[in-house]
Amino acid sequence: MGCVTLHLQKLSVGSTGIDSLADWQARLMVRRKKEGRPALPDHVTRMTPKRADEIATGGSIYWVIKGLMLCRSEIAGFEPTTKAGKPACRIVMKPGLIPVLPTPRRAFQGWRYLTAEDAPEDISEGAGPDNLPPALRRKLVELGLW
Repeated sequence: MGCVTLHLQKLSVGSTGIDSLADWQARLMVRRKKEGRPALPDHVTRMTPKRADEIATGGSIYWVIKGLMLCRSEIAGFEPTTKAGKPACRIVMKPGLIPVLPTPRRAFQGWRYLTAEDAPEDISEGAGPDNLPPALRRKLVELGLW
């Protein structure tokens, strides 16, 4: 039996929507390039996922923005690093965000594992109005209209 893909879910604190997360990642990639580092978005976390081998086989970070899981970033790998002088893990992502079927999520700290079965489906470009205000998008999801 092969290894099953596992994902992470993470709050995108400060993001107001997919566009603001994309803008943040674009600024990060410009800064990385200026520093002479690979121009890939990343997220530094205190702990390395214990199940990193399951995530490395096609896993993504599913981003929760304003209480809704709205998009995902494909994970390119994990690298050891330091944060405030302490060991940490850099989760390196491929550029670009993939919109997913909006799915309500409660707030949590850090990241959480997400099984492939529980991950929301990708939505194709133009399949839904992604510039809707978060409250309206949430109401549409709650009513089963999106």
